[in-house]
Amino acid sequence: MKLSFDAILKDGNIRCTLISAQKLVDPVFCFSLMAPGSVITGGRVIRRVGGFHEVQLPPLAAGQTHVIDLTYDDPNTGVKNRAWLPLGSYLRVGDTCHSLPGLERGVRMEPELPYDPYDGLPLVPAPTKWSPVLGAIQADGFSFSDDQLDKVNALATRTSAKGFKNQGGLAVIVHRQAAMPQEGYVLSITPDEVIITAASHSGIFYAGITLFNLFITTNGLLPCGRIEDQPRFPWRGQHLDCARHFFKPDTIVGLLDLMALLKLNRFHWHFSDDEAFRIEIPNLPEVWQNSRCRGEGAYMPGVFGGGIKACGSYSVSDVERIVAHAKALHIEVLPEIEIPAHSYVLNQIFPEMRDPDDTGMEESVQGYRGNVTNPACAKTWEVIGALIDGIAPLFPFGYLHLGCDELPQMAWSGSPRMARFKQQHGLKTADDVGAWVMRKAADLAGAKNMRPAAWEETARGAGGGIGNDALLFIWQGQDAGVEAARAGYDVVMCLAQNVYFDMAHTSDPADWGASWAAIVALEETINWDPVPVGAQDIADKVVGVQGAFWGEFTQQDHQIEPMLAPRILGLATKAWSQQAALAGSDLRALAGHYRAVFDALGWQWNTAA
Repeated sequence: MKLSFDAILKDGNIRCTLISAQKLVDPVFCFSLMAPGSVITGGRVIRRVGGFHEVQLPPLAAGQTHVIDLTYDDPNTGVKNRAWLPLGSYLRVGDTCHSLPGLERGVRMEPELPYDPYDGLPLVPAPTKWSPVLGAIQADGFSFSDDQLDKVNALATRTSAKGFKNQGGLAVIVHRQAAMPQEGYVLSITPDEVIITAASHSGIFYAGITLFNLFITTNGLLPCGRIEDQPRFPWRGQHLDCARHFFKPDTIVGLLDLMALLKLNRFHWHFSDDEAFRIEIPNLPEVWQNSRCRGEGAYMPGVFGGGIKACGSYSVSDVERIVAHAKALHIEVLPEIEIPAHSYVLNQIFPEMRDPDDTGMEESVQGYRGNVTNPACAKTWEVIGALIDGIAPLFPFGYLHLGCDELPQMAWSGSPRMARFKQQHGLKTADDVGAWVMRKAADLAGAKNMRPAAWEETARGAGGGIGNDALLFIWQGQDAGVEAARAGYDVVMCLAQNVYFDMAHTSDPADWGASWAAIVALEETINWDPVPVGAQDIADKVVGVQGAFWGEFTQQDHQIEPMLAPRILGLATKAWSQQAALAGSDLRALAGHYRAVFDALGWQWNTAA
C-alpha cells in the first residue's frame, strides 16, 4: 500500500497530513505522543494508553488528502519542537497494519559554530592543579609495562585513535605511593619520560586516561609540566533509560568507553519502567518474556515509537558482558527497578498486583491509569521479591535502585484493600504508603547485601521515608537534596535543569528534545554547584553528581550521541573537578578541543551545541 504522511508544528499544535493511493475503509491511525493528547479535527480517539493513541478516521478515497489536527491535553506540555511530533505512526486497516513514512528524527546537523581558542590545559575534567614548565614534547605513543595502562590502551585500540602504546614511544614510569588519595594521581611530563605516581589501580588508570586525552587533544604535542589530581566526588555517574528505548549492548559498551575517558565511574542502568522490563530474570521469565516487545499483540502498545512491533531485552550473558566491561574501566553498574509506580507493564502481566475492586482513577503524569502496584496484594511482594532475588547475583556492585518517583497523588484512593491496609499499619497518605513500600523493598534488598537507592520522593512519608541507609537521587531541584541530606541521607545530585541530556539544547522549534525541566545549553551543565550556596553543612552528604538520558524521543541508538556530545563534558567537570574550576565560556572553548576525542570514539557531535 502506497501511503504518504507528514506532520508539522502549527500554532502550538500538530497538523498531520495523510494520503493513500487506494481507498481505505475505516482506517485507524496509530501513533505515540510524549504525553496524552486529543484530536481537534479529523478523527476521534478510540483508545489511549499513556501517550499511545488510536484514532478512528473516516473512510478515505484514493488520493484524498486527509488532515488530522492534534493537541496535547496538558496546556503546560504544548508542542515545543520536532521531538513532540507523532512517533512510530502506522495505519491499521482491518486486520492489517501499514507503517507510515517516518518523520525526520534526532538533532539536525547544522553548520558548526566556531569555538574560541582555549589557552589552558586542553583536558576535561580539569585537574586539581596544573604546573606547566617551558617546552613540549612530541610523543609518538608511549612505552609502558602496567596492567592499568594496558586497560587504557585497550580503550584506545577500540577507537580510531591508534598508537597509544608504542614500544618505541615516550617511556611511562609508574610509582606507587600509599599515602595518596585512592583515585588521585600525579602525572609529570618531561622531555625524557612520563612519571605517574598513585596509590591505587584506579589512580594509575585515571592518570593513563589523562595522558590519552592529552595525546588526542594536542595531537601528540604534550605540554611539559606536573598535574596533581583527584576527584571531588566519589560518585560520578551517567544514567541510561533502556526501558523506553532498547539500546543495543554494543551501544552501552560505547557509552561506557566515553564515560571512562571522562573519569565517570557509575553507570545507572534504567531497564525497568511502565513500558518494559528488559533484563532476563531467570527465576521470573514471564516478566522479561512478556515485556520485551511493544506493539500489536503485545502487553504494551507501541508507546514512544514502538510502531507496529519493536522488541529488545538483555540476556544474562549481555548483562555479564556489560558489567565486566564496566569493571575493567573502573565503572560500577547500578541496576534499577521501578516500584510502586511506573509499573504499568508489570501490572498487565500480573493483574493480581492490583486490587480488583479498586475504583480509583489515578493517572500518572505520562497518562497511564493503573501503573501503581498495590502493597496490600500478596502477589505484589511475590513478584518484587523474585525480581530482587534474580537481579542481585547479576550485579556485584551491591546497590539496587528501587525507583519510587512520580507516585500519582490519588494512588490507591479507590482500593478497599488499601483502606484496610492503611488502618492496619497506621498510614494516612499515599506518601506514607510509598514510604512503607520502600522500607520493605529496602529490607529485601538488604537481605541480598544490596544497599538501596531511590529517587528523591522516597524521603517523604511516615517514618522519614525509606531509611535503611538509602542513597537518594535528587532530580527536581536542590531544595529536596538539602532536605534529604539534613535528614541524614546521602544524596547524588542529578538535576534535570542541568544534567538531563534528553532536554533540548535551545528553544528553537527546529531543535530536538524535551523542555519540561529546562533548556539545557552547554554552559548550563556547569552553571551550578552540587553543594548549594548556604548549605555547606551538607557537603559531606553530597556524595556525587550524575547525568541522565531518558529514552522517550529515541528511536535509533545513534540519536543519543549528539544529545550527550558535547554536554557530557559539563557533567564530567562537575563530578570530578573542584568547585568553580571552570567557567561556562571556558567549557565551550574546551569543547572545541574535545571534538577530536568524540571523533576518535566515532560519536556524532552536536555541531550547533
